Amino acid sequence: MWYTRVNTWSAMNTEYDLITQKSGFLLATELPLVPDLIRHAGSSAAKRFVEFFTANIRNRGTREVYARAVGRFCRWCEQRGIGLEDVEPIVVAAYVESLSSELSRPTVKLHLAAIRMLFDYLVTGHVVAVNPAASVRGPKHVVKKGKTPVLTAEEARLLLDSIDTRTIAGLRDRALIGLMVYSFARVSAAVGMNVEDYFPQGRRMWFRLHEKGGKRHEVPSHHNAELYMDKYLQAAGIAEEKRLPLFRTLDRRRRLTDRRMHRSDVLRMVKRRACQADLPESTSCHTFRATGITAYLSSDGRLEHAQRIACHESARTTKLYDRTGDAISLDEIERILI
Repeated sequence: MWYTRVNTWSAMNTEYDLITQKSGFLLATELPLVPDLIRHAGSSAAKRFVEFFTANIRNRGTREVYARAVGRFCRWCEQRGIGLEDVEPIVVAAYVESLSSELSRPTVKLHLAAIRMLFDYLVTGHVVAVNPAASVRGPKHVVKKGKTPVLTAEEARLLLDSIDTRTIAGLRDRALIGLMVYSFARVSAAVGMNVEDYFPQGRRMWFRLHEKGGKRHEVPSHHNAELYMDKYLQAAGIAEEKRLPLFRTLDRRRRLTDRRMHRSDVLRMVKRRACQADLPESTSCHTFRATGITAYLSSDGRLEHAQRIACHESARTTKLYDRTGDAISLDEIERILI
């Protein structure tokens, strides 16, 4: 057996188990397994491993992604009889090489980053002497244009108009898609909103988005997004439930619950709505962020303003979402008259 449950290990250390319970970490659900690679290195290694994913990584999405990456590396080592003390740069390099034949370059770089961070934490905790991943280079990956599928303004309008708003599900879905299109919101920030995060300021309504890294980002609501949101809140009757989730799941009777939607729920919804509107199967949650940015820049919007709305640290990141040059390139290529 490659893994042992965290709560099994915690039972061996009553003091640490008490600390984690008091701190409110749901270890059994958020980080269910400690690899044998770590466990066999002793209780200090196991404790430091758990702390890495709880005390060190605050974002739940990052925790999930890094846990999968680290878990895969540990399984690879265990299958080859490699212990924690045997992990050297050549071992990590061999693992990265094996990943390169299965995963994309950005994904391989992410896996390597997770391994580096874990070993950095083990080094500072005096579990291992050096970081074996520090000197390992990942595959070179240069991005000049994003790969996120983008809808045209007409396609986005078709999708929004195709949603049946005679049901609470339709009103909710239109409001959620409208939020992502008109405010360039990430799906995680959208589903993380509470009712109070849609609020009046001056004569307009605003959205308060809780972005990555604990950043709070406020964006004025587009008049269409405001219309969609008001109709949804009115039909749902949740406008006064300020501290509860804004976008909620449905029960078997198609009634709203108090449970927050997960981004995987939103992805399934988007795929279903796109199919109903005969839009590309590649349409995803992130499509609406890229679609909104492209539509804004196509209307002579300024890149620096798009950067602020999207809450990007760098304008280069915002530029990756801009597909306004695609039409220009197509027009130019058609000038080749042969």
